[in-house]
Amino acid sequence: MSPPRKPTAKKFGPKKFGTKNPSARNPGVNTASGRPPGFKTGEKKAGPSTRSHGASSPGAKTSRAKLPGTKSAAAQAPGSGQHALHIKVKTAKKRTVSSARWLERQLNDPYVAAAVREGYRSRAAYKLKEIDDKYHLLKPGMRIIDLGAAPGGWSQIAAEKVKSLDGKGAHRGQVVAIDYLEMGDLSGVTALVLDFTAPDAEQTLKSLLRDGRADGVLTDMAAPTVGHTRTDHLRIMGLAEAAAHFAADVLEDGGWFLAKVFQGGTGNTLLDMLKQNFATVRHVKPPASRSDSAELYVLATGFRRRDKNELRDPRNE
Repeated sequence: MSPPRKPTAKKFGPKKFGTKNPSARNPGVNTASGRPPGFKTGEKKAGPSTRSHGASSPGAKTSRAKLPGTKSAAAQAPGSGQHALHIKVKTAKKRTVSSARWLERQLNDPYVAAAVREGYRSRAAYKLKEIDDKYHLLKPGMRIIDLGAAPGGWSQIAAEKVKSLDGKGAHRGQVVAIDYLEMGDLSGVTALVLDFTAPDAEQTLKSLLRDGRADGVLTDMAAPTVGHTRTDHLRIMGLAEAAAHFAADVLEDGGWFLAKVFQGGTGNTLLDMLKQNFATVRHVKPPASRSDSAELYVLATGFRRRDKNELRDPRNE
């Protein structure tokens, strides 16, 4: 009987990579890069769309839309195709559904963010800025009255444009803001706590302006709404008509008037009065005015100065 054969010890060395058939170890994987076939180095993997609410898989990058006023050439205003990460707000113990909805809209509004960043008192500042960019109303040296000015966003834009902050001589403008609400100090703005419909308001304003006249009157006033469409419309139209007659008393020849109205038609009384006393009357809606808002602006330019007794009021004809 032959002696038993001794078992041969098998030698295990380090694994060698770069074999002729790497897919045999892990089919479908490129061993040189550890990536699936066709996945090129430097390419970014497409993630789920963030189009509606900015939702994405964990770790995925989401881009925020550029805000108005940024220096980047790619800066986009709302509705331009850029999509921001949408912030959702839930109702809390002391927060109603309507207040949660308002807060959510504010948090996702790029104009609100831009106003905070640039130091404007309200997002409404961009409405006047956009209107002026198109129609070139505000010029250095002008005298401007802002009716119902609180919290002061429009007055800030006017002060910048007419150079009531840093202008000199004939190029130094004036901005007089009036509201029955306290709005605090603003650089380059004379603010009055007074109702513009008060009997002494016109004379007080004239006493503050150079030569007692204004080159432009603007108002972003809106009466508190009561929820009844017809009533709300009549109330804001009443304010616009009062502002128009006020403007006709203080405007210099060639001046202009800008006021908020509601969609659904500017009242015939107001339109007739403006057309008879101004060369051009048009309706405008700047991009900063929310698309779901009923607000609209009436702009009248080329005021024809008349004596107070000659001012035409269709209600008296």
